[in-house]
Amino acid sequence: MKKTITASLVALVAAGSMATASAADAQSRHDRNDRQEQRQDRREDRRDDRQELREDRREWREDRRDWREDRRDDRQDYRQQARAYERWQRAERRYNAGRYYAPRGYQARTWSYGQRIPAHYSRGYVINDYNRYGLRAPPRGYHYVRSGNDVVVAAVAGGLITAVIAGLFN
Repeated sequence: MKKTITASLVALVAAGSMATASAADAQSRHDRNDRQEQRQDRREDRRDDRQELREDRREWREDRRDWREDRRDDRQDYRQQARAYERWQRAERRYNAGRYYAPRGYQARTWSYGQRIPAHYSRGYVINDYNRYGLRAPPRGYHYVRSGNDVVVAAVAGGLITAVIAGLFN
């Protein structure tokens, strides 16, 4: 009997220690699971942050691309406008505008870019109906002046020639 009591006591003590060990073990497993979940949450947050950053970079790239394309279009427009008033160009079509008489004391001559046209030309030789002759509106501060069969784009103030359209008139 003594042996059975001792054996049962030993079994009770062993069972109690196992129960406490399994409870502690369960608690540590629960903590471990919580930590794993927290780690997983942080990984997902970082993944989301990286994804947002990638999307932002894509948008920035697209914005830069659009800006460069706009700049390119602006440069092309500027070049086309500059070509419209090249320094010297041959007229594509010829018009009848009546006989040309040079101002008193002057003769018909060919003008070139950078020269100054005399003030006498700005009195009776300015072309105000430029649409009739297929010309675009002159830039602000300039006007068209007829000289022989040619047309000159000259500054109103000083007469500085910026473009010559040769052979516009018959």
